[in-house]
Order: sequence, then structure tokens, then C-alpha cells
Amino acid sequence: MSNRRVSVTDKAYFPAYVIWELTLKCDHACSHCGSRAFSPRENELTTKEALALSMELIEMKPREVVLIGGEAYLHDGFFEIIEFLNDHNILISLTTGGKGITFDLAKRAVKSGLKAVSVSIDGLEGTHDLIRLNKGSFNSASLALQYFRELGVSVASNTQINRINKDELEELYQCLKSMGIKSWQVQITAPLGRAADRPNLILQPWDLISIMPRLEKLKKEAYRDGILIMPGNNLGYFGPEEKTLRSLKETDSDHWMGCQAGKFVMGIEADGGIKGCPSLQSHAYIGGNIRKARLKDIWNESPELQINRFRTVESLSGFCRTCPFANYCLGGCSFTAHSILGKTGNNPFCHYRSKTLAKRNIRERLVLKENAPNRPFDHASFDIVEEPFDAPDDDFMNNSDRIKKVIVPTRKNSIDNK
Repeated sequence: MSNRRVSVTDKAYFPAYVIWELTLKCDHACSHCGSRAFSPRENELTTKEALALSMELIEMKPREVVLIGGEAYLHDGFFEIIEFLNDHNILISLTTGGKGITFDLAKRAVKSGLKAVSVSIDGLEGTHDLIRLNKGSFNSASLALQYFRELGVSVASNTQINRINKDELEELYQCLKSMGIKSWQVQITAPLGRAADRPNLILQPWDLISIMPRLEKLKKEAYRDGILIMPGNNLGYFGPEEKTLRSLKETDSDHWMGCQAGKFVMGIEADGGIKGCPSLQSHAYIGGNIRKARLKDIWNESPELQINRFRTVESLSGFCRTCPFANYCLGGCSFTAHSILGKTGNNPFCHYRSKTLAKRNIRERLVLKENAPNRPFDHASFDIVEEPFDAPDDDFMNNSDRIKKVIVPTRKNSIDNK
């Protein structure tokens, strides 16, 4: 990692899209939560400190601030922060599991200036409740969508794809469509946080070969329904369906342009830590804390936030180094790659890579080598093992007993802070 300071060319980068974890306090303790949310972090920002940070954010002119948690509405200053940012013409949105959203809470948030909401739904009712380790979670999430839609807010949903829900995508789309969503973001569950404790929950790289064509078909159907399906930053890349999946319009032909963490994306942790993306591993990518430095200085001068500003193919390894799309892709999603090998630049969760290896009757299997240390945004360590593409594989969707085994962690007490 370079110690290089800001240069003239760096001025083009600014935090257009800011994702702010207001608190790690949560009313869920989900099996796949990358931040291991449940209890608040030590020494989280007070409302007064959060409003001071908001003023520094305004000076940097972000286009959108997304409030997350834990659950952002559990922070004492939730409504006040929304109102302050909205008064300064910042688009404010919320990503939530929806469990604690009442109609009155939703109404007050909208009155404060909340403009858009995405509710996390990770499967049909039984599957969602299992993944969220909370019976009734699906119904709460559905009601949250209903409340905000009735209040005139643009509603969306987001889903993490894993080995429990991967066969439900078509049914789930129909369900979400009936709830009136305008957009749907789909991404993969990365072995981050609690998901790292459950390696059997994680897709294997070859699963993308069957999943991506299904998503392309759904996206084309969604265009006709007036719904936009978009892949998250860790789902791709450069397979035959790429130009459809990455496009905002049916007539477009777009593709992945590399990780934007620290270029146009900023993550803020509840205790004031600043990193280039909210999902990046905290121990490796926190560039500073707003209690000790100005936000603009952290953004401009911190080496940890500059990881993608000066990257070249020289930073890549393994298959990614030899890939014909290396100059554009640069190893895909940074936090996903790091969650597997402890570094960026070699990412087996790649559609093009999986299809290329399959032509040689090869597939890559992730094998757990070392457990995660049980911290927010931590990761385990995996080996990437090559094997014949037609090697036998356990199918975790065979019956409910086997599905439940996917949720059982590889060690005890994985629900930390509880």
C-alpha cells in the first residue's frame, strides 16, 4: 500500500456516494451479517458529533448519503441527521432490515426528508426468516416496504445470494414485484463477518455459471415490468450476460469499471472511522477517524482510502493477472477478494473466470483454512483448490435438515456481542 499523498489528478475523486453506519446496534443478529451487528460499537458518535460530521460531508458535496446500521433508526439522532442533510440538499436514503419500522417511524422519517428506502429481503418467507435467524422478519420487512410505499417513497429491495436462497430467485422476484418495488439489487454473500463462520452458506465460484443467465432473464423481464435489477459490486464479471446486467437501460451496453471504493465511494463507521467502502475490512482499510482529523484530509491523504486510485494490473495475481479484462476489472470487488485470501487482486467470484476454467474441465472450490477472529467486518482465510468440474458436490437444497446445517457456524458463540 502506497504512502503517496494527494496529487493534482486525485482532485477528480470525491465521495459521490456515502454509506454511513449510524450505529452497529441492531434488532437482528443475522447469520450472514458482515458487520456482526447487534450491540453498538464502543464510543459511537453522539448526535452532536454526527451533525458536525454532516457539516464536513456537505462541504465535500456528495450526491447521496445512505444511512445503514446495524439499524440506523436505532441511533438517537436518526431523524435529526436526516433533516440536517436534507436541508442542505443531500439525497438521503435508508437501507434496513425493517423489523422495527412502524408506520409512525416511517412517517416521521419521510417528514424529516428521507427520499428512498431499500429493504433487505433474502428469500421467500421461510428462507428469509432462517437466514435472519428471526421468525417474523419477513413479515416485518414486507410491512416496512408497504409503509414507505404508502407514504410516497421510492422503495427498493436488496438480496444477498447464497446456497440457501439461490434456487428461489425467480419466485422471490415475483414476490418483490407484488410489493411494489422500483428496483432490486442482487449481490453474493461474501465470507465476511458472521458469514465467514458459515462457509457452507457461501456460493462456490462455479455457482455463477448457472446463476448469471437466470439473472439476465429476470432483468429483461423486469424491464418490461418497470423494475430495474442491478448487480451489486461483487457479482459479475465480464461473462456473456455482463452488458445486460450492468446496464441502467434496456438499450445500454455497460460493463464493470473496477472497484470505486475510495474513488467515488466512502464508508463511515459508527465510531467515526472512515474507509473507502462500508464493507471493507476495518482492520486493513480504516484511513482515520473524524475525532482526530478532518474528513477531507482523511479522504485526500490517507493511503488506506487510495487503494484503488493508482492501481494497475501489477497489483493483481493468479488468474486475475492474466485475464484479458484485467485493465478494466482490476480484480473485482475489493472486500470480497480480501475476504477470501486476505488481500485484493485475485477474486475467484468471477463469471468469466469460472466459465473459462469450465472449458478446461476445471472449477475452483473455496476451502476454509482459518476461522475469522470474531470482529466486525472480519474475514476467515481460504484456500482456492482446483478440481475437475464434474466432481461431486453436496447440494444443500435437498432437504430442510441440510439447509439448517448451513446456518450452523463452524465454531461456538459466533453471534458475538449478544
